[in-house]
Amino acid sequence: MPQSFTYQVSPMRVVFGVGTVAALADELDRLGVARALVLASRRQQAELGDLAALTGGRVAGVFDGAVVHTPVAVTEQAMQAVRDLRPDGVVAIGAGAATGLSKAIALRTDLLQLILPTSYAGSEMTPVLGETVDGVKTTQSSPKILPEAVIYDVNLTLSMPAKFSAISGLNAIAHAAEALYARDGNPITALMAEEAIAKLASSLPEVVARPRDLDARSDALYGAWLCAVCLGTVGMALHHKLCHTVGALFDLPHAETHAVLLPHTIAYNAPAAREAIGRAARALGGADAADGLFDLSARLGAPRSLAEIGMPEDGIAKAAALATKNPYWNPRPIEQQGISELLRRAWSGARPQFG
Repeated sequence: MPQSFTYQVSPMRVVFGVGTVAALADELDRLGVARALVLASRRQQAELGDLAALTGGRVAGVFDGAVVHTPVAVTEQAMQAVRDLRPDGVVAIGAGAATGLSKAIALRTDLLQLILPTSYAGSEMTPVLGETVDGVKTTQSSPKILPEAVIYDVNLTLSMPAKFSAISGLNAIAHAAEALYARDGNPITALMAEEAIAKLASSLPEVVARPRDLDARSDALYGAWLCAVCLGTVGMALHHKLCHTVGALFDLPHAETHAVLLPHTIAYNAPAAREAIGRAARALGGADAADGLFDLSARLGAPRSLAEIGMPEDGIAKAAALATKNPYWNPRPIEQQGISELLRRAWSGARPQFG
């Protein structure tokens, strides 16, 4: 007998392909956006060229100050631009920082959002926003936060350096891996999660070896989109809580933090979610998901220790205490001693190991 479940699909339009950035003006028309605030770094602006032409003359202004972890202080700067320019929509072009800022603006204004991702971060498919104040990151969910449309153009990922592509892809895999054992999981999301992990695990080494290979890039972006759908459909657990905690506490790079912690959080939860994590192992083509992820990171040349990306050793105890203070739901009880052990192994770059 099939398990009982609830499956809710978020209202979202997705345009996927090669060269789909050309559909931007039409998509703005469909949304009824006449004056868009464009969030794009100077590098993105240089790569895309004439934003006015690309949007069909719908640029009210450009803000280039998006920062990872969505600091509220930066959002306040962007909100001043909103008040000055009075746009009727937001176009975010970039990785997770641009998407996060777009969502923060939408939460405060309910402006329409159109996102063009340039990485595999996945935030564009979720109604969740994480914001940082004084080194503490908190998350919230609201229908206002969910973008109305996303244009995935494989060409926009070609300039992503091979190393960051690998790290961003591991970040994406984290979304699918946690979806497999989510409290509100369902068979449909589980199928997408397993397909997503398999697609990224096979395509990321090809992307690293041949960064401008459109077939490899297409497979990776497709896998990342599936991961993002998983993230937007079911709840998060220990892995995301730890990443939010240590990332905000020590100002660590977002995708690298996910890449380092993922094998360890999967190992921690394996005793309590053997069947679900077994599906991740199958997608990775191995017997053990944690080992498979740790070895995939090595193959991709991704960082494998928190020390390597800037976390101080004397921060382990503080991070463990903070992560266990208001924990997300998790299949295995979150205990401070176990989390301290997890963080110590992740800090040193040791192979994941939990009973």
